[in-house]
Amino acid sequence: MTSIAGMTNMRLKFPGEESLLFKDFSLSLNKGEKVLLLGPSGSGKSTLLQVLTGLIPDSVEVPMKADDIIIPDSWGFLFQDPDTQFCMPYVDEEIAFVLENLQVPREKMKSCIEYYLREAGLTFKDIHTKIQTLSGGMKQRLAIASVLALEPEVLFLDEPTAMLDPEGTKHVWETIKNVGENKTVVIVEHKIEHVIDFVDRVILLGDNGEIIADGSKEKVIDQHKQVLIDQGIWYPGVWEDYIQTRTRNTTAASINKEQEAVHLSDFSAYRGNNEVLHVEEANAHPGEWITVLGENGAGKSTLLLALMNLIKFKGTYRILEKEWKQIKLFADSITFVFQNPEFQFVTNSVYEEVAFTLKLKKWREEEISSRVNELLDLYHLQHHKHLHPYQLSTGQKRRLSVAASIVKEQPIILLDEPTFGQDAKNTFSLLEQLEQLKEEGAVIIMVTHDLNIAEHFATKVWRVENGKLVEEPPSPDYLEKQQTAVNL
Repeated sequence: MTSIAGMTNMRLKFPGEESLLFKDFSLSLNKGEKVLLLGPSGSGKSTLLQVLTGLIPDSVEVPMKADDIIIPDSWGFLFQDPDTQFCMPYVDEEIAFVLENLQVPREKMKSCIEYYLREAGLTFKDIHTKIQTLSGGMKQRLAIASVLALEPEVLFLDEPTAMLDPEGTKHVWETIKNVGENKTVVIVEHKIEHVIDFVDRVILLGDNGEIIADGSKEKVIDQHKQVLIDQGIWYPGVWEDYIQTRTRNTTAASINKEQEAVHLSDFSAYRGNNEVLHVEEANAHPGEWITVLGENGAGKSTLLLALMNLIKFKGTYRILEKEWKQIKLFADSITFVFQNPEFQFVTNSVYEEVAFTLKLKKWREEEISSRVNELLDLYHLQHHKHLHPYQLSTGQKRRLSVAASIVKEQPIILLDEPTFGQDAKNTFSLLEQLEQLKEEGAVIIMVTHDLNIAEHFATKVWRVENGKLVEEPPSPDYLEKQQTAVNL
């Protein structure tokens, strides 16, 4: 078969790391193959895609050498974080930028732009919309549209549906499968149930960047299931296996569940002068875990930003039974994990990032060291504590953002898609750590698209639709209603 991309004896090492990520690594991808790269968080999957496209070392300067590298002549790359992909400030300009480079005639531009937006499941009243006003999921769809506009021979996809709701995930994969039928497609994806029927080859990486297995999907997944479990890699049925073996903390703390930790009534959030979210009434109490569910663009992240006083709002908002205006420093009572972890990094090392808040609070150095190292161990970041946060993988950045946010043990924790980019082992570990905080009386308010979290960890659902919080039922009631609707 014809090799369309690959490398021979590649060696690669990130600055600051003690050891090589890839050592004498060889791989050949054949024309027309549909390849799935599996591996734990930090195993080098995203880095490997960037090497296969020449982004490393041509655009991203990372020390590497190889006996031979084959780069495809025509390729499109979909990044994990869509914000890193955009070149232009407006939706139509972003796709027009691609079309201009392909010398598409001006008179055909508008119809082409609208076609690729539709292919990615996006519709706008005005396609000249600012990209920065889009939700994370809508940005991801726009990035997909701009890659499709390239009409590349090879598609490199780095978790293309990580921020999408279930319906959006299904639609986008249908689109990718349709346009990629006659192309070479290389995929990094945690939600493998959506792609396993599409791929014909699976490459399994270990946590040291080595190839553990390479072959047909049936062979790799069936014969290496224990490796997938040990390495913490997602596989079909992993949630079911986890729930069967899960051990729960049965020690109940004394919690005043009658207290209002968060109370909202006639509450509206604004972007500029436009009301973008309204809550008639909602409440959260100590020891509750609330999953905020809704389609992309419904207003879930907007709700968290307003609760954190990061965007303008009006109405009644009480925190721990105090009016919000009486709260001198929000960060003492409430903490926030952004959808994009890089938005909250303020220091030059992983250790300093977790220690930052404690230093502001004038903790003693030995207390800081003890608390920071405890969290670095808990979130599997101890071996990376001297690195700059930007040098981490997406999953590691996410864990760092959570560790840095909860370091002060605030009673209210807001999280926007905290399991994005995580492997199975770290996802379950993170959820269990949050559950422990909940059992100790913290309030967890988490935006997620994963109904498994709503089913197995949450106590309540806040459902957001078209800029309104429309219901707040107990989680079992909500899920039962959803299942009934599916069966009708």
